Amino acid sequence: MLSAVLSTPAAHPAEAAAHFAGRLSFEADVSDVRADLLAGETGIAVVDSRSQESWRQGHIEGAVHLPTAEIASRAASLIPPDVTVVTYCWGPGCNGATRAALEFAKLGYHVKEMIGGFEYWAREGFPVVTAAGAETRPVDPLTAPLAPSAAGVMCGC
Repeated sequence: MLSAVLSTPAAHPAEAAAHFAGRLSFEADVSDVRADLLAGETGIAVVDSRSQESWRQGHIEGAVHLPTAEIASRAASLIPPDVTVVTYCWGPGCNGATRAALEFAKLGYHVKEMIGGFEYWAREGFPVVTAAGAETRPVDPLTAPLAPSAAGVMCGC
């Protein structure tokens, strides 16, 4: 029987290394963003590119609310030029964070997209701010360990 996985050969290890290093230069996951926010990392700015209604429904504490359509006109007044911008939108089924990242890149910012978006932030049990205040939802065991490690890292990948 022909292998579905092996029917297309894997890339040469050097090509694979370049590919995966490239992906990491464009993406950050929610656990890494959370760790940096907890550590007080000043070299990043987390940007929520969703609508005002979505922002009120829930967002990451400390994020800057900057809908994609407003990035070109407002980014310079809100985001320092020397930070790496981390964009997020709803989740994997939404490309809003990708569009926002493109807008920041066109303005000359270093930028990464937070893969998983707000959905995975909430599903991993990280705190969110809503119109009613801060809340933490239960951890989804399909996305993260139910208890953080001794180091406080959720994912541990």
